[in-house]
Amino acid sequence: MAVSFQIQNVEFKLRNKQKTVAWIKSVIEHHKKKCGTLNYVFMRDEDLLKVNQDFLHHNTLTDIITFDYSEGEMLHGDILISVERVHENAGKFKTDFETELQRVMIHGVLHLLGFKDKTKKDAALMRELEEWCLKKFKKAQQKSS
Repeated sequence: MAVSFQIQNVEFKLRNKQKTVAWIKSVIEHHKKKCGTLNYVFMRDEDLLKVNQDFLHHNTLTDIITFDYSEGEMLHGDILISVERVHENAGKFKTDFETELQRVMIHGVLHLLGFKDKTKKDAALMRELEEWCLKKFKKAQQKSS
């Protein structure tokens, strides 16, 4: 199965595609699931807002929307990401764009794995898992450098 990356109406280039795919798959395998077809779509705020309005009936900007098509142990989904929101959030959270992008990308995977973030307790666990995943990615990068 495959992880794909699409860029829609936005100036953006994803770095380290192969390492990113390996990292995503390792997180999925760590949680005893299998990677099916994951489609990442990087887009503008206005395009993701339209999806949010049309499909989720929310009239707010967001950094990510995850559509889950998983079947049993096999993860399948579309993960839509606003590049503009990621840039803005990187500044707000005082981190660099690449780190915030990785956080958002793995956030979508964590949703596919069944983790939620609607309550304070769930959001805290999600943030903890994101941090663990980011450390895992950085360690893998250091090993291959």
